[in-house]
Formats: sequence, C-alpha cells, structure tokens
Amino acid sequence: MLFLMQFLAMAGSGQQQGGGSAMGFFLPIILIFVIMYFLMFRPQAKKQKEMRKMLDALQKGDRVITIGGILGVVVGLREKDNIVILKVSDSVKIEITKSAVARKLVEGESVAATK
Repeated sequence: MLFLMQFLAMAGSGQQQGGGSAMGFFLPIILIFVIMYFLMFRPQAKKQKEMRKMLDALQKGDRVITIGGILGVVVGLREKDNIVILKVSDSVKIEITKSAVARKLVEGESVAATK
C-alpha cells in the first residue's frame, strides 16, 4: 500500500522521489500575494475611487480643505483644465488643481474634526 502511494505521488509530480513539488514551493508565495491584495491593494483602490467620486461631485458653494491645509469655498470650476477656484477670504481667490482638494467639509463641520 505504501509503495503504491509513493508511486502515485512520483507519477503525479513528474519528479524523482527526493525532490519537492513546485506547487508546494509556490503555494505560500501565492497565498502571501492574495493576503496582500485583500489587506492593502483593495482598500487603497476603494479609497481612490471614493476620492475621485468626491472630486467629480464638487460644485459651487462647497467648503473644502486642500492638501496644504487651506480652507475655502468653491466659487468656480474649470472642468476642462481640472481647476477649482477657491474663495479664501472676502478679497482673495486662488486657483488650485482638483487633485489638491483633500476633502469636502460637511455643513457645520469644524476644522478640528478633520484631524
């Protein structure tokens, strides 16, 4: 019986008795990549998708905070150039790229809550 099991194992792997199977070698590596996908890459892709959705939904009157920490109100959009015009104070307007917007502030949300 033992001889039959050894024979079938050698015939199935196509290797001699002393060598290990290639599947046994690559299985842990494949498993590590699958775990990395579900723990790192998939959540990052989901976060990027939500960010893109938020940037596409920007409109006049939205309060935003930039990646540099500047707070402002959107007063204009140039979709062709991906430019957002922010009103920082009464007499100051700045132009930034859409990708520089970190997040949109919800009505009544304070800056301290963004940390």
